[in-house]
Amino acid sequence: MDLQLGGKVALVTGASKGIGRRVAQHLAAEGANVAITARTAAPLEVTAKEIQAATGGLVLPLAGDVSVTADVMRCVATTEERPGPIGILVTCAGSSPGGLLEDLTEDQWMSSLNLKFMGYVRSVRAVIGQMRERGTGSIVLVVGNDGLKPSYWEMTAGVANAADINFASSVAEQYGRYGVRINTVNPGPVNTDRWDTLEKAFARDKGVTQDRAHELAQESIPFGRICEPAEVAALVTFLVSPRASFVNGAHIPVDGAQRKAIMDR
Repeated sequence: MDLQLGGKVALVTGASKGIGRRVAQHLAAEGANVAITARTAAPLEVTAKEIQAATGGLVLPLAGDVSVTADVMRCVATTEERPGPIGILVTCAGSSPGGLLEDLTEDQWMSSLNLKFMGYVRSVRAVIGQMRERGTGSIVLVVGNDGLKPSYWEMTAGVANAADINFASSVAEQYGRYGVRINTVNPGPVNTDRWDTLEKAFARDKGVTQDRAHELAQESIPFGRICEPAEVAALVTFLVSPRASFVNGAHIPVDGAQRKAIMDR
């Protein structure tokens, strides 16, 4: 199926590794021109070169931190200069501290909310005006399934993700009349560095080994395995494409029907 993404301009945040990297690679393979952002320049530049070599597409690395408004505005402005006006935004940035309520500090809460919630708000706010004026645009926020299926061992992420889902629903209703679509994709455990960090925190808080934590994660999913980044990226790429032209305000789990209570046995 041709996703009709050839020549479109996409901005992907948190794209130096994990889900963001795979999304950028999928978009470039479909013919989109892709700007990618992350906080650290060196791995971002390596990622851009590798994706460009694999796909032949234009991949522009822009180091920036979505927790800093000036960085977000700079990355958006640079993208709009070359390769052009942004028609697609995918937000993947964010790693929240795992931990239990009585152990989490206020700084950890604020760090999570500033990055995983306000970082997404800043990114959407930076592109939504020109999308509205042009009468077209597609935005996907990659928001963990703990925003829909709470778990007390990843509370800071869950709270930020729930806020992202509410935010996306509000923006979808406000801007749909202008031809701008916004949806969220909600992964469960995905085979990334971030999941490894969360798994370690879960093991620490539950007093088990990381191997046992991994087993519990797998047992909580009927497929008996955790997700791969490419499986999330495939859905995101479809959602931002014109093929999903009537999908707006949706929140789509990509968690294999995970039942989180099984992890708490």
